[in-house]
Amino acid sequence: MDTLELLRRVRVSAIDSSTIDALNITVEQLCCDYAHSDAGELITTGKKWLGKVTELLDNRLTLAQHREILHNAGMLALLVGCLEYDLADTRSAEATRRMAWTLGKESGDPGIVGWSHEMLAWFHLTAGNFRAVIPAAEAGIREAPSHSVAVQLYGQQAKAYARMQMPEKVHEALEQGRALLDRLPYPDRPENHFVVDPDKWDFYAMDTYRIVGEDQLARRNAEEVIRRSVSPEGTLISPMRNAEAQLTLGVIAARQGDVEEAATLGIRALQYGRQSRPSLLLVAAELEHELATYGASAGVDFRELFNELKR
Repeated sequence: MDTLELLRRVRVSAIDSSTIDALNITVEQLCCDYAHSDAGELITTGKKWLGKVTELLDNRLTLAQHREILHNAGMLALLVGCLEYDLADTRSAEATRRMAWTLGKESGDPGIVGWSHEMLAWFHLTAGNFRAVIPAAEAGIREAPSHSVAVQLYGQQAKAYARMQMPEKVHEALEQGRALLDRLPYPDRPENHFVVDPDKWDFYAMDTYRIVGEDQLARRNAEEVIRRSVSPEGTLISPMRNAEAQLTLGVIAARQGDVEEAATLGIRALQYGRQSRPSLLLVAAELEHELATYGASAGVDFRELFNELKR
């Protein structure tokens, strides 16, 4: 079913199994577009669909249809909330996150509830509230212990523990996340933002290894993340992961005394079009800190670009 036909059916409330199936495919594709699409354009599309889908809830529906529509509305709310946060609209992102939590509860969908907690953990992490990440992640794991979101929640815990200088807890969280990931089937659409696959787990591990100073492991994971972020045709398909991997290599280069290479990698990372600004700033600040140890003139071009991004 093409988009125009789906929209026509939604407008006239022609809700049957084929309409529900088409709606499921549309929402999943939007979640897959998150990694590479322009955030401003995708958020406009996501909000439009969220409005149309929530309007359907006022119609006479079967119980199964009601749950399916609640699920799609919940997924769209998660997507819109993530995009709002990427664009630094933190107040709207929190309101949309709570909407997703409510929709997840109403639909009895532990995955959506778990992702709403994961978003909260992410908000705390990028805001520097590292201790608050742990209970937010634990709440999500309790809600969805066997879903892939629990893997990402362990990853968020590991990131927070690393920044709190608690290496034993870091490795414990990484081991728990990896063990759960190994038990889960490989996803049909690994590019879906709300699915965790081995590629995404390498990205999370890269961050924690960098923070705790295990540079060799961090470099290995960063190089693998960069390799997988480019399609066989040479197209950048995961610009946000690629940018943080470039920053990771920049931090390692700075630690090894190669200031010029560190600044070059940092500038490259900050110039990618698709960004999650809070996450990017969090990691870029680590590179700025490493460069600052070499004096005020070290990496000055990177610092100017970083300060511009902060403003």
